[in-house]
Amino acid sequence: MKEKRFLLSGGGTGGHIFPAISIAGEIKHRWPDARILFVGAKNRMEMIQVPAAGFDIIGLPITGLRRSLSVKNLILPIKLIYSLLRCFSILLKFKPSAVIGTGGFASAPVVIAAGLMRLPVFVQEQNSFAGLSNRLAGRFAKKVFVAFEGMDRQFPPQKVVVTGNPIRQEILKTNEIPSGIAERYRLNVQKPTLLVVGGSLGAAKINETIDRFTDSILPIANLIWVCGKLYYNRYRIKYTDNMEGFYLTDFIPDLYQLYPVADLVISRAGAGTLSELAVAQKACILIPSPNVAENHQYKNAMAFGNSGAAVVVTEDQLDSLPSVIDDLIKNPEKRKNLEKNLRQFARPDATKQIVDYIAKYLQT
Repeated sequence: MKEKRFLLSGGGTGGHIFPAISIAGEIKHRWPDARILFVGAKNRMEMIQVPAAGFDIIGLPITGLRRSLSVKNLILPIKLIYSLLRCFSILLKFKPSAVIGTGGFASAPVVIAAGLMRLPVFVQEQNSFAGLSNRLAGRFAKKVFVAFEGMDRQFPPQKVVVTGNPIRQEILKTNEIPSGIAERYRLNVQKPTLLVVGGSLGAAKINETIDRFTDSILPIANLIWVCGKLYYNRYRIKYTDNMEGFYLTDFIPDLYQLYPVADLVISRAGAGTLSELAVAQKACILIPSPNVAENHQYKNAMAFGNSGAAVVVTEDQLDSLPSVIDDLIKNPEKRKNLEKNLRQFARPDATKQIVDYIAKYLQT
C-alpha cells in the first residue's frame, strides 16, 4: 500500500496552530505509519509548538501584512515569491497525499503552490469570518471545514462542510485533575480558581484591568494569569514568585490541564478557544478583541452570550469586570447554568469528522 504523506500549514497564533496539530494527531492515530510535515513561518510560535507536539516543521521567511504604513510591507512581495518557490520545492520533494491549511499567512503560499500543482487541498477555517489566507486557499480546496453556519457566503457552497473546530483530545479529559497541579500553580484548594487567558501573545486591555484589580480578586479566588509573551516581562517585575493563590506566566502550551481546576475562565473570543471551552464546559467571561477582521470575535462571543452560555464584557466595559467576577465566583449556581448552556456549542468529534472526509477522498 502506498505510504500516506500529509503536509499541514497554519500558524502565527495558537488559533491556527493547535487545530493543525489536532488534525495531525488524528491522522497519526488513523494511520500510524503516515509521514507528517508542517510548514510554518520562521520565528513564529509554530516553530516551537509543532516540534513540541512531536512533528517536523520547515520555516518560511514569510510575514504578514502590517496594517499601518511600514517599510517592511515593501519587501513582503519578495518574501511571498520566495516562499512560494520554496513551497514548490518542498511539495515536489515530500510528495504529499494531501495538503491541509488552517490559516495564517504561512499557509497561503503552501496552499497556493499545492493548488497549482493540482494536489488535494483541504482547508479548515475556525472563525465566523475567514482570513485572507483561507479565502485564497478555498479556491483550490476540495473541502472547506468550518465551525459556523453561513460560511457558504465566503467559500464555494459545494465545498463547505460544517464540522466544528478541531480540538486537542486532552480537552475531553477535563474532569481528570492532573497530579500535583495545585502545588505547581500554588493554588489554595479552599478557594475557587480564576483562569485569565488573553491569547498566545497577550491582550493589553485585559492585562491592564487584571493588574488594576488583582488586590480585589485574590481575597476571593486563586488567580492564574496567562498574560502573553509580549507583556510577561512588564508584570514579572511587579509580582513576586511565591505568592500563594497567584501564578503569573507568559504562555501555557498544555492549558487544558488547568481546565479541571478552573472554576471561571476569562478569555478572548477566538473560535478555537470557544470550541475548547464549550467541550470542557467551563463557565467563562468573554472579552472579544476589537482588532480582528469584521469584528468576528464579538460575533463569536455574542453567539454564546445570547444563548446564556457566557457573560460578554467588551473592552469599553472593563471597569465592570471586577463586579462580574465577584458575582460569578460567589454564585456557583450561575456558573453551573453557564456550563449547562455551553453544551449546545460542543463539537467533540470535529477532528475525527475532518479526517473522515480526507480519508474518504483518498480512497476514491
